[in-house]
Amino acid sequence: MSQILSKNITFVGAGSMAEAIIRGLISEAGVQAEQLVAVNRSNEARLQELNQQYGIRYAASAAERNDAIASADIVVLAFKPSDAAQGILDLKPVLRKEQLLVSVIAGLSIETMETILGSPGWAIVRTMPNTSSTIGLGATGLSFSGGVTDDQRQLGEEMFRSIGIVSIVEEPLMETIVSLSGCGPAYIYYMMEAMIKGGMNGGLTHEEAKRLTVQTVIGAARMVELSGEEPAELRRKVTSPNGATQAAIETMDTCGFADAVSKAMCRAAERSAEMGAAINASIASHTK
Repeated sequence: MSQILSKNITFVGAGSMAEAIIRGLISEAGVQAEQLVAVNRSNEARLQELNQQYGIRYAASAAERNDAIASADIVVLAFKPSDAAQGILDLKPVLRKEQLLVSVIAGLSIETMETILGSPGWAIVRTMPNTSSTIGLGATGLSFSGGVTDDQRQLGEEMFRSIGIVSIVEEPLMETIVSLSGCGPAYIYYMMEAMIKGGMNGGLTHEEAKRLTVQTVIGAARMVELSGEEPAELRRKVTSPNGATQAAIETMDTCGFADAVSKAMCRAAERSAEMGAAINASIASHTK
């Protein structure tokens, strides 16, 4: 039997990513709704919404929140990066080292979390899910602290496999995960925007250009997945010499398409690191 089926999980923060994980745990992993508790700072209406939608429990009062956090086997840190320092400091008195801490806070390193908590040795899973997790098609990077046991590693993997695929990497590679799959959906949406606009410039209605673009993107992704072939090989197969596709690709090359994507990913990774540094600076000011 899957280990996660016997665990009590408390979500600190009740935004879209917390909801995606809750949905996946219930519908894909088979976790019972009563094993899940959501808490947040003040938005009880949002907690009630999750309760009505999924049947999970929630804690509204301070005493109930503390009890839900202290009694959990797994605590999911799902609040905003700007709230990271104060949020973890507020949790510190009720957390236990036997618990598994799972962070979905962008830019927040394991070392920084250990600094806030006051000592190393905590069992921490740092994650970087993307927005496609909300429909069960996510791609999530996972890194583990030295305090994570083999059983806890399995729990972390099971949790995020319920909302898509996982990639387990050493923590320094998390910035690359951010630039690739974390930001990646936006790159595809941006390309789709351009394709829709191009279709409209050619005389199609917005609705028809969008419909064709969506199906084209879905089909191309599925071709890569199902064929097992490299995208470069599939591209070559549909690029006839001196044909329309070759003319389009040559135009993209002239405009620096591939170089632009590469530079954009580098900048995204840099920005993620900058955000992490800002969190560190905030923590320094909170812990003085």
